[in-house]
Amino acid sequence: MTSRATVFVPSSDGVTIAIHDLGGDKGAEPLVICHATGFCGRAYQALADELTGRFHVLAIDFRGHGDSSVPANGNFDWAAMADDLLAALDANAAGGPVVGFGHSLGGGALMLAELRRPGTLRAAHLFEPIVLASRPPSGLDGPPAPQPGGGPDMMSLAARRRRATFSSKAEAIWRYSTRPPLNVLQSGCLAAYVEHGMKELPDGSVQLKCSPDSEAATFEAAGKPTIEIVRGVLTPTTVAIGTTERGWTPGSLGPAIADALPHGRLDRHPLLGHFGPLQGPATVGAMILDALF
Repeated sequence: MTSRATVFVPSSDGVTIAIHDLGGDKGAEPLVICHATGFCGRAYQALADELTGRFHVLAIDFRGHGDSSVPANGNFDWAAMADDLLAALDANAAGGPVVGFGHSLGGGALMLAELRRPGTLRAAHLFEPIVLASRPPSGLDGPPAPQPGGGPDMMSLAARRRRATFSSKAEAIWRYSTRPPLNVLQSGCLAAYVEHGMKELPDGSVQLKCSPDSEAATFEAAGKPTIEIVRGVLTPTTVAIGTTERGWTPGSLGPAIADALPHGRLDRHPLLGHFGPLQGPATVGAMILDALF
């Protein structure tokens, strides 16, 4: 299935946000997909296809990602990501609460939006959301979690080193599919990421829509939610995590996040990694439907 339409709405800082219709009956309950840092909403089409029998599925591009614009003032604060999400929901939710699916950044943004405007979400399903603690839980094998609002770290440094241009989309797919970390993506998800996450240049080459600088700025930005503040989220929320056997990952904090949420539950899937929704969209789609019914 292909997406049917994209609309653009204004957010804060003069940013224009893209919202993609990924399918489903327009009279059905809305479910909004919120992507991970560096990705875009339409990369999740395969996941959306698993959900359109029950939901009208929408997907947002956060500022500096996909078809949304880059803030001229450089504001990638995560409170601004919540601005983007709420602007999208105001334009598309028909006045009622929605179901939210958030991957990594997207999970954190959903929590911030619900904290700011309680009742925005009827239910939420978060895959390895970025919700921080000031220190890792006792016994965790890995480095301390980044401090809220932390500065440059390994993720932002890696983002700035990313290759931004390729001779063609075919070359990009070949390169990504033959080396980590994106070689774990399901082939259709990788193809969708390259198709919709890159723009063609006049000379025929292609370039990432989310530039390395925008990706790094998102990792570096202040305002990330913490375990302490998500205690105020009353929405029924599933926190899904993949394997944590290889040391510290964002999923390592999943149990603590689920415990902190008043109506939280934990869902484990040890065969998936942090890119789980793009690695096993059918599996994650089934997890979402099972959690919501």
